[in-house]
Amino acid sequence: MSSDRAEGVLLGLACGDALGRPVEFRSAGQIASAHGTLTEMVGHGTWNQPAGTITDDTEQALCIARSLVETGRFDPADVADRFVAWYESGPFDIGGMTRRSLEALREGRSWDEAGEAVWADSPEGSNAGNGSVMRCPPLAVAFADDPAALDRTSRDSSRITHADPRCTAGCAVLNRTIAGLLGDEDEPLASALGATEVPAELDAALRPVARGDAIDDLSTSGYVVHSLQTALHDGLRADTAEDAIVTAVNRGGDTDTVGAIAGAVAGARFGADGLPSRWLAEIDEEPELRRLAGALDGWSGGE
Repeated sequence: MSSDRAEGVLLGLACGDALGRPVEFRSAGQIASAHGTLTEMVGHGTWNQPAGTITDDTEQALCIARSLVETGRFDPADVADRFVAWYESGPFDIGGMTRRSLEALREGRSWDEAGEAVWADSPEGSNAGNGSVMRCPPLAVAFADDPAALDRTSRDSSRITHADPRCTAGCAVLNRTIAGLLGDEDEPLASALGATEVPAELDAALRPVARGDAIDDLSTSGYVVHSLQTALHDGLRADTAEDAIVTAVNRGGDTDTVGAIAGAVAGARFGADGLPSRWLAEIDEEPELRRLAGALDGWSGGE
């Protein structure tokens, strides 16, 4: 794995997150009316933050990456503690299942109980959001050469807040795909789907993407199956990292998260050097993201 492509995963995630943040919840038509095609970091908009501001997607990915580097292993209890500390800092954006799970952690639930309890209390339609897949790519860099460990840690990282099998498998498939890209596999998504247990609904949504099919009715809702299908479609098909992120964000909907996932995938393909320097200059966390990616590249930690 090249250090440039390891950096690309984390920086691509942040670029997609920050580009999408000001237009989150807007439709494609609303984005087009306000921006034409949104290609630049802009301020204000949704959440009224300065240009280049990251959201919970990158902030939670940073929690995972810092935990890996500072503890030398994947420790889900430590990750959960960092999520709670982040939550207590008052983030402007946080998903519903994540918030409820972190509140359960604050009340004394263990890392492997909180997400399960929230999932059990959530009806179908609000129990399989994209809040864990958006933050999991640091694990793909750390465990790129250990598929079994990558699968386990990806699923456990999801379980902290999102215990639905579509979410836990979604993290495993996404991270196996990113690891495959870092290892120059020809068909990384197909390999990922064939290497781990995946719920039928998620498998059916991702098989056409793995075949390279063009899909006309892609959704940008916060449902994990929709988010992964759309982000992997754009991240794997685009000719450049910028095109992948711009395409994903301009679809509207959950723009920061779909953009972040597409950005991580595209970053693994094209590297940090393939990301626009004008975007990176706007992201305050860029030096730390590079440092953490460098520490995770060729990582010798463990579970």
